[in-house]
Amino acid sequence: MQTQWEQLLKGATIFDGSGRPPSVEDIAIANGKIAARGANLDAEKAAQVVDLTGKWLMPGLLDIHTHMDLEVELDAGLSEVVRHGTTTVVVGNCSIGMAFGAQNQDGEEPVLDCFARVENIPKAVLRKCVEKMDWHDPRGYFKHLDTLPLGPNFVPLLPHSMLRIEVMGTNASVERQPTEAELQKMEAILADAVEAGYVGFSTDNIPFHYLANEPNQHLKIPSPYATRGEQKRLLQILRDNDRVWQVTPDAINRLGTFKRFLFTSGRLYGKALRTTALTAIDLKHDRTVWKVFLQIAKFFNSRIMKGNFHFQVLSTPFHLWSEGPISPIFEEFEATRPLLACDIDDREGRHKVLSDPDYIEKFERDWVDKKIVSTFQRDLKVMNIDSAPVPEWCGDNGSAIFARLKKYQNGDTASARSDAEREAFDLVSKPITDAGFFLHLLREYDRDIRWHLTVGNDRPEVLEEMLFNEHTLPGFNDSGAHLINLAFFDGNLLTLKMAAKRSLDKVAIAVKRLTHDPAEFFGLDVGSIDTGRQADITVINPEALAAYDTDANRRMEYREILNDSQLVNRSDGVVDSVYIAGELVWHGVELQPILGKKKLGRALRFSGR
Repeated sequence: MQTQWEQLLKGATIFDGSGRPPSVEDIAIANGKIAARGANLDAEKAAQVVDLTGKWLMPGLLDIHTHMDLEVELDAGLSEVVRHGTTTVVVGNCSIGMAFGAQNQDGEEPVLDCFARVENIPKAVLRKCVEKMDWHDPRGYFKHLDTLPLGPNFVPLLPHSMLRIEVMGTNASVERQPTEAELQKMEAILADAVEAGYVGFSTDNIPFHYLANEPNQHLKIPSPYATRGEQKRLLQILRDNDRVWQVTPDAINRLGTFKRFLFTSGRLYGKALRTTALTAIDLKHDRTVWKVFLQIAKFFNSRIMKGNFHFQVLSTPFHLWSEGPISPIFEEFEATRPLLACDIDDREGRHKVLSDPDYIEKFERDWVDKKIVSTFQRDLKVMNIDSAPVPEWCGDNGSAIFARLKKYQNGDTASARSDAEREAFDLVSKPITDAGFFLHLLREYDRDIRWHLTVGNDRPEVLEEMLFNEHTLPGFNDSGAHLINLAFFDGNLLTLKMAAKRSLDKVAIAVKRLTHDPAEFFGLDVGSIDTGRQADITVINPEALAAYDTDANRRMEYREILNDSQLVNRSDGVVDSVYIAGELVWHGVELQPILGKKKLGRALRFSGR
């Protein structure tokens, strides 16, 4: 018998993304598409039969908040997301992206200016990416993406900061408001991008996203400077065409943020605007705020407001790593912000700041000022040290080390655990406060001391409630950003693991929330394993998933494409296999050679789902 299918995946427990309970079925693949699905399909029709008995099969997973815009230029296969079962990524988030190419003109380097500090990416890495850019407009970006041997499907949003830079130039976009002619040009560009297939538009109102280049290091990226009127005009184009608005809010100006969120309302504006916002989170320093987020989303989606609003939720405890002072939360705290104005590799510049007596006085004053609210909790107890020049500090926290230091300085020399710690203590001036000790660590060791804190999402029952709330979407993994600070590539897997502790029916709901629901929200032709659809498939080993420990499998890894190290996850074995367009790209514990060599994924346009 002549074969009809290239692959026959037999006997898997199938979660099809509909939310219905799973069933044991076979999946046949031909010409990159799902050719047949059902029980006991004829194995003789297949060139290759793969026994998946006991495994879970589902549509390829979506990651709706990434900054893989840059990495795709160096690794079109996007291996760091594929290995975790992700087959579609959304980029261009937070108002920054590559839709206009490098945009270098008149000495301005917008990509470096916007990404280096906001996403904590070294300028050397950014320059490697910029060198690849030969397009100059949103349609040209799609043409470029269509030439790449993409691994996952790639979904660009049009980024507002880059749109302002394109029309006004970097300096003008942060110094003044656009003229009427410039506003009309922005509207025309966005309208043309929508016509070309862009699924949406991203804006940013976070008050601590700063530019990285002189002379604007004291200024934010362009999007937050837009007036409500500018946003309203641009968002009307999205509303008219049923596209998505991705927004990062201003947590300080809560009333202003609430007013901007009103743009989602069909009651107020005649038609609902698809809106996804960052981020519903259970903050350690404010245990009430997560409920407020859910109530806000419920209100906007009510019959009163008739909106289409979803907060994104990170699927794991929000652990944030820092190398000395290199940490995104330090932008929130005015006293640490000057340290991030220095380039990541500028150790000398940071040392100069940290040695300034006026700076030290301000830092110590702000440390104890309870009126200053920031995610950085200003408590040495939360400073968990992972690596440091003093071996005894590894696995310890700043408070315990400071307590030993105080004993040592008071004459108890035995309190020092080793000669290395004794030598370190001898470098500390006395008397010293906890704030002074923190500054000393940053000044003395800079990036050589690596530490982390937990920002939030550390209560499993609250995290589960947020993740499975009808007014949220799992997301905000931030893959491709904060290379040394975050590693949430496995966020989708952790959602599945959480569901599996409940029941297979709960897993079915989780799969729907990771595939069908975001695909429908963004208007994408993915997230399904129906016959005739592209064969993007993720296969999970449920036993390995149950035993998976994300914290034990997170590590710094040197990546040749970046010529630098990155914090990554290693969920090897949890994802049994990944298929994109019917091709096996991940199996067991290794990437397959075809990934990044053959075009598999698509640059996705709006499909109108």
